[in-house]
Amino acid sequence: MSFKTILVHVDESRHIDKRIDMAIKLARENQAHLIGMATTGVSQYLYETMALSPGDTNLVPYLEIFRKRAEKALEHFKSAVQRAGNLSFETRLADDEPSGGISLFGRYADLVVLSQFDADEASPANQPYMPEYIAMNGGSPVLLVPHSSMVSSFGERVLIAWNGSPEAKRAVHYALPILQRAKEVVVVSYLPSGQEEAFGERPASELAAYLMHHNIQARNIQEENISDVGDALLSLAANLSSDLLVMGCYGHTRIREILLGGATRKIFQSTTIPVLLSH
Repeated sequence: MSFKTILVHVDESRHIDKRIDMAIKLARENQAHLIGMATTGVSQYLYETMALSPGDTNLVPYLEIFRKRAEKALEHFKSAVQRAGNLSFETRLADDEPSGGISLFGRYADLVVLSQFDADEASPANQPYMPEYIAMNGGSPVLLVPHSSMVSSFGERVLIAWNGSPEAKRAVHYALPILQRAKEVVVVSYLPSGQEEAFGERPASELAAYLMHHNIQARNIQEENISDVGDALLSLAANLSSDLLVMGCYGHTRIREILLGGATRKIFQSTTIPVLLSH
């Protein structure tokens, strides 16, 4: 298994180059087709509810401005990919806001590359819960690229957050192409005591045994009764010098409200390393 189609969100953010570089690296390693997708920021929801029509005379001038900005961002993406050389790629522009548009088109990709939300960047396209929404609704795994630090290495020292859940299993499955190239893989389980029946007595070692059949050597760590799993994961990742965290994305959506589990929310907000998530 490998990633054959990778979609990267393209906009005018100051973090766009990190995101594009990561997508190019993965596309090259997997001989994948790369899609750069930009959106105008005008939600399809407005059209669906008939609050506006695409030909509304009040909307058209603004929509043209938004399209030109999106096209400019796509030209930046195109130039970066062409400089990298020998990559199959295309660009997409959708009249939609990023969360909805990328959730939809991301279903036709094996991986979606997004940036972590940056509260210090003022931009209409910088939506606080966009990565979470896409991870919960897009149907494809999300690679979250941190905004706070340079990503000097990626996928060499991988930490897997494992609790035996379907979400975690999907994340591990999607991460297999990366895990097979990693120099070090560590599986960690933080389980409340008394839940052995739900998750098994040694979930971390069981996953390590599973990975061995994929020619992946992993060591395992298992701890119980950790009060803050999110903090524990971030601390362990720092201690191990991990350059990728693989985990399930836990929570649910209610209309457009995102309700995340505590550890998932902490990672989205505070990670300083890339995270591969799947719901």
